[in-house]
Amino acid sequence: MRILEAFRVAYGDEPTGVWHAPGRVNLIGEHTDYNDGLVLPFAVPWGVTAAVSPRADGVVRLASLQAPGEEQTVEDLDRAHGWARYPAGVVWALREAGHRVGGADIMIDGDVPRGAGLSSSAALEVAVAVALDDLYGLALPRIELAKIAQRAENAFVGMPCGIMDQAASALGEEGRALFLDCRTLGSRTVPLDLAANGLRLLIINTGVYHELADGQYARRRQDCENAAKRLGVPALRDVTDLAGALARLSGDERRRTQHVVTENHRVEALIGLLRAGAVREIGALLNASHLSLRDQFEVSCPELDTAVEAAVRGGARGARMTGGGFGGSAIALVPEERLAAVRDEVLRSYQARGWAAPTFLEAVPAPGARRLR
Repeated sequence: MRILEAFRVAYGDEPTGVWHAPGRVNLIGEHTDYNDGLVLPFAVPWGVTAAVSPRADGVVRLASLQAPGEEQTVEDLDRAHGWARYPAGVVWALREAGHRVGGADIMIDGDVPRGAGLSSSAALEVAVAVALDDLYGLALPRIELAKIAQRAENAFVGMPCGIMDQAASALGEEGRALFLDCRTLGSRTVPLDLAANGLRLLIINTGVYHELADGQYARRRQDCENAAKRLGVPALRDVTDLAGALARLSGDERRRTQHVVTENHRVEALIGLLRAGAVREIGALLNASHLSLRDQFEVSCPELDTAVEAAVRGGARGARMTGGGFGGSAIALVPEERLAAVRDEVLRSYQARGWAAPTFLEAVPAPGARRLR
């Protein structure tokens, strides 16, 4: 493992242990998590690895193979900057929660494509959280570690994300998707064997990256909170009469509400199809989700729309953007025999617009966070 040699070079010793946390792809249930809604992500084979040793002096030293020359030694966690705010935020969140967590030497390595919408930030947070949980004997339940990681991103980094990404990274299981109720935090895993049904889930990384912390994400969340307040419900998840609710709203609040309410129903419908063994029929729900994200939640972009439309033309049974939006990746549910055709159609469509070629990955549900050594 190259991370071991990097740790030795940086800190002059062997790490106490090495931990890994995966990124995630969201099958369906987008922008519902911070509305107390329903989501269906799964952990992916790519993630973040953390080699860590505890320190008795409370100092946190941070280095990453993806950020050479940006090593940081922080006594005051608030002085961490850039990428280091994510792991520093986890230390901060654990201490804020009353856990006795001292210092640490941390070396990071990762293979989640940054900006692809596969949640490299949550993987980084969860990898550090499970490492510190082990090293300091906290024995926290995995969902609690996900909450710690989310608090780090919300309150320390300043990104008002929901808990879906961190929960998928912490709780994922091989061969299964995670059905999560973001209000109760109750969850169960659902078998997702696409290969047995002659299908593949193709991730199309557009290569377009917009920093979500730039305010667009926060504005969408504020729209949702304003709409819920106007409707007199705790969250948009509680809207039961959609037609009545839409009649009382206008503009952005109306559009955001329509997306969130219908997206929750799409999650439930997709779960029903999986239970019925009708895996090949879930594509229509992916298509509907994308149209809603494009038109009602307004978080898509031309590159994502082109990828989705081209994938469907090429023979995908359904496709949609995945992740927070404003760039990143789309997913396409593709029959095995149409994989080449889908890739070719997407590449042709990008070339015709003069855009750089996207990259492709095939995603299968992978194990969640765990100690490697």
